[in-house]
Amino acid sequence: MKPTVRRQLDRRDFFRSVGAATGAVAAATYIESPEAKAAAAATLVQSNVKRASEPSALRITDLRFAVVVGAPMTCPLIRIDTNQGIVGWGEVRDGSNETYALVLKSRLLGENPCNVDKIFRKLKQFGGHARQAGGVCGIEMACMDLAGKAWGVPCYQMLGGKFRDRVRLYADTTHGDDPKEQGLKLKERMNRGVTYLKQDFGIELLDGKPGMLSQPLGGPNPWGGSRVQHPFTGVEITDKGIEYLSDWVGQVRAVVGMEIPLSSDHYGHFGVNSGIKLARAMEKWNLAWMEDILPWQYGELLKQIKDSTTTPVLTGEDIYLKEDFIKLIDMGAVDMIHPDLASSGGLIETKKIGDYAMEHGVAMAMHFAGSPISYMANVHCAAATENFISLEHHSLDVPWWESLVTTTGGKPLFDKGFAPVPDSPGLGVELNEEVVKAHLRPGSGYFEPSTQWDTQRVNDRLWS
Repeated sequence: MKPTVRRQLDRRDFFRSVGAATGAVAAATYIESPEAKAAAAATLVQSNVKRASEPSALRITDLRFAVVVGAPMTCPLIRIDTNQGIVGWGEVRDGSNETYALVLKSRLLGENPCNVDKIFRKLKQFGGHARQAGGVCGIEMACMDLAGKAWGVPCYQMLGGKFRDRVRLYADTTHGDDPKEQGLKLKERMNRGVTYLKQDFGIELLDGKPGMLSQPLGGPNPWGGSRVQHPFTGVEITDKGIEYLSDWVGQVRAVVGMEIPLSSDHYGHFGVNSGIKLARAMEKWNLAWMEDILPWQYGELLKQIKDSTTTPVLTGEDIYLKEDFIKLIDMGAVDMIHPDLASSGGLIETKKIGDYAMEHGVAMAMHFAGSPISYMANVHCAAATENFISLEHHSLDVPWWESLVTTTGGKPLFDKGFAPVPDSPGLGVELNEEVVKAHLRPGSGYFEPSTQWDTQRVNDRLWS
C-alpha cells in the first residue's frame, strides 16, 4: 500500500509533463528507433509517478499529540510528521503523559526517521524505568512506523522477519471476591477464543478475615497502592491465609479446567517468605506464571522464590533497556521475562531483550495495556521474536477500542484469541479521526500545534 501524501501533483503540472512526454513519444515513433521509443515511454511513466517517499530524503518536521481516555486506561498518542507527507504513529505508555515525548521534540526535528537506531541512541538517555521511558518508546514506535511506510515493508521485516503469522493473546481479568464468579468471567474469555488467561488475586481477599495476615498496626497499606516496597511493609501471610488463597484459585480452576494456561498478578506488598509460601501453594494449580511477586530490582530475592518452587516466576513490565533483563537472566532469577514494549525501549530494543532470553532458555511473554497503536507495535515485535509466548490484551471489554484505528491490510486486530500479523507497511494501522475525537481527554485537542517545544533543549551530551 502506498503511504498517503498530503500534497498531490498540481493539475497544470500534470498536463504539462504529459504533453512534453507525449511529444517525446511521438518523436521517437517518427524516428522509429526501438530504443528511443522505450526511453520515451519510460519518460512518460516516470514523469507522472507520485513518489510518496524517498527514504534518504525523509525528514521529521513536527511532533504532536492527542490523548484518548477510557480504553480503559489513558493513552497519549503521538504523531510525527515529515517533509514528504508521511505520518508515523506512536504511543506513550499508560500512566505516563505526553510531556515525556514533547520534551524530546527539539532533538527530532530534521532527523531522518528511517535511522531508527541512531535516533533511539540519541534519546534513550532521557528514559527511565517504568513510565519514565514512555516518550522515548513512543517516538521509537512512530519512527518504525515511518521507516516501514517509507520503505514499503511491515515493521516485523525490519526486525529480521517473522516466526509466526498470528500472535497468541492472553486476556487480563480483574477479580471479584467470589471465585466462582471469577471463573465464569474467565470462561467467557475462553468462549471468545482466548487460549491463555490471566487474573489478579491477592491479599485484599483476606481483608477483614481473622488470622490470615500478620501486619504491624498502623503500618503501610499492603494492598498494592503502598509507596513502601514489599520487603519493608512487615506484612506476611499466615498459613490460614495461604490455605484460603489456594482454595480460591482452586475454585477458579474448577470452572475453567486445568488444561488452559492460567497466570496471575497483583498479590499485594509482602515479604519474600510469604512469596515462597504462596508460590508453593500454587503448584498444584499449575499456574503458567506468578507475576511481580516482588519488585524486579530485588533479583536475589526473586531467585530465592524461583529456587524454592516449581511455579514459574516472571517480571519485567517496569524494566527499561536490555541491561537489567540481562542481569536477571544471568543470575537465574526468573523463569520468564515480561517486557512492556512501551517502556522497555521500543521494538528494536525489545527484540534484543527477547533474543538474549532465547539464547539462555528463557521464554518471553509481553505486557501491554494501551491503544491499538502500541498493540500493533507489540504484535510486530512478537511476530519477530522466536521465544515469544503470549501478548496481553487489556481492552477486550471496551467496545469501541478496535475502531480507534483502521487496518491498512484488511486483517482484524483480534481473531479468536489471536492477533493476525499484518503485511502492510509500517505498523499496519491508521487512526480513525472520528472515533479518536469522540474519546479525547476533556479539554484536550486533536494533534494541535506544539511549536512551544521546538527549541526546548540543553547541553545533554553524556561525555566531554
